[in-house]
Amino acid sequence: MSKITIDAFPLGMPLYKEVERKISEAIHLGEWRPGEVIPAEPKLAQRFGVSMGTLRKAIDELADKGMLIRQQGRGTFVSKHGKDRYLFAFFHVVRQDGYKEYPQVALIDYAKTKASAEAARLLGGATGAPLVRLINTLSLDGGNVIVDEIFLPEAVFPAITKKHVQERQGTLYQLYQEEFGVTVIRTEERLRAVKADAFKANLLGVPIGDPLLQVIRVARSFRNAAVELRFSYINTAHHEYYAELLGTAR
Repeated sequence: MSKITIDAFPLGMPLYKEVERKISEAIHLGEWRPGEVIPAEPKLAQRFGVSMGTLRKAIDELADKGMLIRQQGRGTFVSKHGKDRYLFAFFHVVRQDGYKEYPQVALIDYAKTKASAEAARLLGGATGAPLVRLINTLSLDGGNVIVDEIFLPEAVFPAITKKHVQERQGTLYQLYQEEFGVTVIRTEERLRAVKADAFKANLLGVPIGDPLLQVIRVARSFRNAAVELRFSYINTAHHEYYAELLGTAR
């Protein structure tokens, strides 16, 4: 495999962003696999022809995005999805006293379907494009708290089967990465208030028409590609949505 070099950086892009993009591209092309250590910083700085400060800023950005993980004394590794990363980076439902636990997930339905206009818009595809639809219940404290309706583009996961989903040993994001080479880098979420229909009310054990929190999540991989659309319906009687947002003061 040919290595990515500093050639053909876009004009006007800050140098550290250029290096960040090139490292991301190398990961995307499989030069460094999930869980593998990337070359030492001096070697990368030499490869890209930049200062150590510029290289470290690029790596800091990738670490902040969860693409790289620094381990003191061991080096910098390509992030690998697992239960711990899912729980702390992507799962935002906690008990109202703040307690957070990994949910027990049960597959309720697996089906082939076609993209609605809304799904096509959120996934950036065409209306009617083939999708795989999964419906899961997520149990916390011994009871169902969340219903997830998940849509996967068949163009991204052409070989995924019900068996893949049922027999996976880790999270869905781990399955995407390990079996299909699709790495979720970040997610976008929108929140709405909705009423429970008969199907969701039955799964969550609430009356029809009860209020639920709906979280609409688009999961993105390299090059900003949308690889999953998820509608989560949350019973907030004893649980709530909690996300810690990091940023800089203005």
